[in-house]
Amino acid sequence: MYRNKTFLAIIPARSGSKGIIDKNIREINHKPLLAYTLEACKRSGIFDDIVVSTDSVKYAEIAERFGASVPFLRPKELATDQASSNDVILHVINGLGQLGNVFDCFMLLQPTSPLRNEIHMMKSADILLENDADSVVSICKSDSHSYLTVELTEEGRLKALFSDKKQVRRQDIPPNYRINGAIYLALTSYFMKYKSFYEGKTLPYLMNIFDSIDIDDDFQLKIAELLLIDKNLSNPF
Repeated sequence: MYRNKTFLAIIPARSGSKGIIDKNIREINHKPLLAYTLEACKRSGIFDDIVVSTDSVKYAEIAERFGASVPFLRPKELATDQASSNDVILHVINGLGQLGNVFDCFMLLQPTSPLRNEIHMMKSADILLENDADSVVSICKSDSHSYLTVELTEEGRLKALFSDKKQVRRQDIPPNYRINGAIYLALTSYFMKYKSFYEGKTLPYLMNIFDSIDIDDDFQLKIAELLLIDKNLSNPF
């Protein structure tokens, strides 16, 4: 129990990744990708249970080896590209409820964000509780500006979505932010009612761009590997 609230960690780890085969258990610096999130959960000390949602017995064994529980496997229909995170969350919460396990809050933590650590988890939980919020979603500064967004016409020509008649200095443009996929936190009762993180009082938790790496391809995997090797990297952001 953390600050008089029970917390559940939900780590989704299906086995059918197509971009990087077995991405969630891919070895990075001699450790499965999944392990970075599980170890951070344990170090945070805020979770009453850490549950991995997977369709794979092999993944389940790895998860349990690093301290998670896998009370049931994910059904096949929730292990496809079409299955949403919301479907997975509901499956876990309802399944645990049938076992008599109910939690005040839950945090969805994707294994593909290995630089997200226990401090991030604790700070996002503090934001939720100290501000009487319904949910907290992690963000970071965007690496691109909306004023640079363009379209391509059917003829293959470039169409600017901004006015190029007025010169805009980069330093005069207000910062853009994006959801970085590292932390999705909500009151369980709120999420079960709305099936969303964004229908009520949703607050941001701002993370730096280094810790916001979300692995979706080999390039991002290599970047994450280098950052994990050098955890003392000086971060100006």
